[in-house]
Amino acid sequence: MSILIDADTTFIVQGITGREAVNLTRECLDYGAGAKVVGGVTPGRLGREVHGVPVFDTVAQAIADHGAPIDGSVVTVPPAFTKDAVFEAIENGIRLVVIVTERIPRRDVAQMVELASLRGARIIGPNCLGIIVPDVVKMGGIGGPARNAAQAYMPGPIGVISRSGGMTTEMSSTLSAAGLGQSTAVSIGGDAIIGCTYAELMPLFEADEQTQGIVIYSEPGGRMEAQLARWVTDNDSRLPIVAFMAGRFMDEMPGMSFGHAGTIVEGREDTAAEKIARLGAAGIAVAERIEDIPEMIGAKIAERSHAAPAARAVADAAGTRR
Repeated sequence: MSILIDADTTFIVQGITGREAVNLTRECLDYGAGAKVVGGVTPGRLGREVHGVPVFDTVAQAIADHGAPIDGSVVTVPPAFTKDAVFEAIENGIRLVVIVTERIPRRDVAQMVELASLRGARIIGPNCLGIIVPDVVKMGGIGGPARNAAQAYMPGPIGVISRSGGMTTEMSSTLSAAGLGQSTAVSIGGDAIIGCTYAELMPLFEADEQTQGIVIYSEPGGRMEAQLARWVTDNDSRLPIVAFMAGRFMDEMPGMSFGHAGTIVEGREDTAAEKIARLGAAGIAVAERIEDIPEMIGAKIAERSHAAPAARAVADAAGTRR
């Protein structure tokens, strides 16, 4: 099983004729059994093709040509036009929107997220690389070219959620090298406002029978970790979680920001130290190094399951491949 997408998920690429979108489309088509990219949208480009994918002027045209509802869209249009593209997708019944574009005005992002909530849709991103179900399908640029994604990701019991696109692959690759594959990996984006947080994805992983544990990549800034800690406590989550907190040095440099737009520390609650304390209080272990994660999550799965056979197998895989 997986969350958000599977082998039957159909999606379009908005902005498909742009240089990065052309490469992204090829990467998705080449991965796994081949993504069901059923169309692309670039106004004024009706009738063209990108790697065999038909291009339309509007989302409505793409849906009409497909002859059935389309599940998702990858949005790669420039920041000034992203809101219009996302609104168009959602208003035409698309329920999963992955926004790759970065540097979108916060007001626009807030409006997109609000519309998605009103229409029962879900946004991943913006400023993200998308979603991957190892050996099955990827939606977005996550993992890069298909051959590289195949090396980094492997099927297994660990869900991965990361604010950094690159670190989604780095953590997954580390897990894979230790024999711990991934159920689904999601790059949620590093902006101050995003469509889906850790806590909002947890119910999906919680309901996924394949997933036995969660690994997250986190940074200073924002309140997502506090939300996650509260969700885990309030819902008595069955899933053990291991986190990696980047940017701990920022606690010694007040007012500094690094990396993503969301790494803005506005108060004590946003600091790395405070986040680590909150996570720890909720039973979420925080790794000092990326390479420590496989053994830690394997041990926590075994502990949580009282060393049941399936859990022992996961823990043994993590231990023997270190």
